[in-house]
Amino acid sequence: MDKKKLEYNKNEDHLQLLISQMQHKLHVIYEGGGKAKNDKLRAQGKMTARERVQYLADPDFEPIELGAFAGFQMYESEGGCPAGGVIVCIAKVSGKLVIIVANDASVKAGAWFPITGKKNLRAQEISMENRIPIIYLVDSAGVYLPMQDEIFPDKEHFGRIFRNNAKMSSMGITQIAAIMGSCVAGGAYLPIMSDEALIVEGTGSIFLAGPYLVKAAIGEEVDAETLGGARTHCEVSGVTDYKMPDDKTCLDTIRSLVSKLGKPEYAGFDRIESKLPSENDESILGHFPENPSKPYDVLEIIHRVVDEASFLQYKEDYGKTIVCGYARIDGWAVGIVANQRMVVKNAQGEMQFGGVIYSDSADKASRFIMNCNQKKIPLVFFHDVTGFMVGKRSEHGGIIKDGAKMVNAVANSTVPKISIVIGNSYGAGNYAMCGKAYDPRIIVGWPTAKIAVMGGAQAAKVLTQIQVSTLKGKGMPPNKEEEVQLYEEIMKRYEEQTSAYYAAARLWIDAIIDPRETRRIISVSIELANHGVVEKFNPGVIQT
Repeated sequence: MDKKKLEYNKNEDHLQLLISQMQHKLHVIYEGGGKAKNDKLRAQGKMTARERVQYLADPDFEPIELGAFAGFQMYESEGGCPAGGVIVCIAKVSGKLVIIVANDASVKAGAWFPITGKKNLRAQEISMENRIPIIYLVDSAGVYLPMQDEIFPDKEHFGRIFRNNAKMSSMGITQIAAIMGSCVAGGAYLPIMSDEALIVEGTGSIFLAGPYLVKAAIGEEVDAETLGGARTHCEVSGVTDYKMPDDKTCLDTIRSLVSKLGKPEYAGFDRIESKLPSENDESILGHFPENPSKPYDVLEIIHRVVDEASFLQYKEDYGKTIVCGYARIDGWAVGIVANQRMVVKNAQGEMQFGGVIYSDSADKASRFIMNCNQKKIPLVFFHDVTGFMVGKRSEHGGIIKDGAKMVNAVANSTVPKISIVIGNSYGAGNYAMCGKAYDPRIIVGWPTAKIAVMGGAQAAKVLTQIQVSTLKGKGMPPNKEEEVQLYEEIMKRYEEQTSAYYAAARLWIDAIIDPRETRRIISVSIELANHGVVEKFNPGVIQT
């Protein structure tokens, strides 16, 4: 077997192992609060949150779950919070694209942790950006009181959700809420600020204060059903619109409501008949190197994602550490901006290492991004970047100016941006390649993704030097062995904080995906974005 084939097999085995590890973690997350708690819900006549989503979604369109790793390893002292205690997915209901948000009552009775609020806000953001309906399957005990200071008062906390309810209503975005369990206090506003609210008899309840709080506040004794059950709110208060006998009937009724929605006004992104990639997309695993610092040709990745013979490279022989080009993905016209982590020659014949953005690459990418905006072509970014080039030569050449130009172009871009973090995404390179701060419609990572201000080795060296200097200042200089141990400890901690799981837990990325799903994720993201509105592009102050 030749060396190239051996390298391919090694890469493929490595990525398959990472995918297997990811799937194992997801299997545990999908259990929510565990089998016993899910069985308890079923004994109450309820479906579990995942069963509700599965039943509601069209069977011929596999939902794309977002934020499955939200809260991963973040709340261990609180007993954990799998998936942030809420399921969010892009799905089709009655043939229409929707966002489904389902509280998982098996996780702390569906209580809201800080990450739960952030995840709900992300779901609403996607709905608003793309003007697609959102369906809330409510079953929640409200704010997780031990952490109320981290979820209640700030701008991006719990109350922002109800503000968004109001904004979405004014934008004409359909919101349907099903009260399928407890719905207490401030959380009661979410379903009632939606356009239509359904409530399940016997299990659904909604009130500003539950029986215990009512007793404590005014001395009145009342049971939950009388206080805020289905009969009360459908026959007496008129708060809810539909009384449902059980979960399945409730979900069937939602399908009926969605089926009658009018067709959206599409943004008009170009799409033709889809063609399969020229290269087998299964082989994508063998073309991404196991070694995170080893060069490779990103075109091998691109050709396994785009439609056959559709990639037209822009300025192919200029600024080679970024590849730009027009293509089609599942028939959709796209503009691709991808970091090239390979050894290339510059104009002077000197060897340069890819993955770093040079001035010429930044200039090329900026112009390409502006072209895509003028032509109303969605942008797809493939991240594998260690940052902008540093050093005297780069500074004298104006790398800051050229980097600022690229960041400006990304920030002002009005066409949908989809980001795929396949490798490194460090420092200002993350910004220039449309990291989370630059409003990608969807941002996902491969299991190989790493997001940080700089690489682990560089950061560990800097932090070690700082700590060594501090210890010397205190008259306690470490010996060489202690210095190495200190470096290794910092390196280990930093590597954990740069991982795809760390990023996904905090919703810096929407999901960790199997690389073989990249093409579908991009296609669905553009289909989603086609429901939205594209504003006129104004590049702002971009020096040329």
